[in-house]
Amino acid sequence: MAALIGEYECRLDDKCRLLLPVGLKKQLPAKEQKRYVINRGLEKQLNLWPRKEWDKETALLGKLNMYVPKNREFVRRFNNGATEVELDATGRILLPKSLMQYAGIDKESVLFGISNRIEIWSKKEYDTYMKKGADDFAALAEEVMGKIPNDSNGNVS
Repeated sequence: MAALIGEYECRLDDKCRLLLPVGLKKQLPAKEQKRYVINRGLEKQLNLWPRKEWDKETALLGKLNMYVPKNREFVRRFNNGATEVELDATGRILLPKSLMQYAGIDKESVLFGISNRIEIWSKKEYDTYMKKGADDFAALAEEVMGKIPNDSNGNVS
């Protein structure tokens, strides 16, 4: 699967359903556009995983040594609240209330395609997160990407 991209502002309806933007949906293979797993993210957001990507992620977690307490804790926290969801006939997903509360999502949300998942943020939390450290993005880029070797043209090798 290609990496998901795009940022979309969305509104939830009165029944806490979120319409998955066509721009994100069409980036997925047709057979992967209906079933998803939603869970808590590492920041104050939710992650929406196409079911196939969720299965890959949990297979990776299955390789952790469960005799190590921190590994057990991580797996429990990663799976805490994880819920399988499906698009309804009109392309909407019902968000679990407990996960909405965790992420502070009410009506306004932002969906953000990132790698193999879609992050779902409350608009307020997303704006706050993206503003935090925005002035230091160049320094962050240097710290994170500056360690990757480049060729003579400056391209990552």
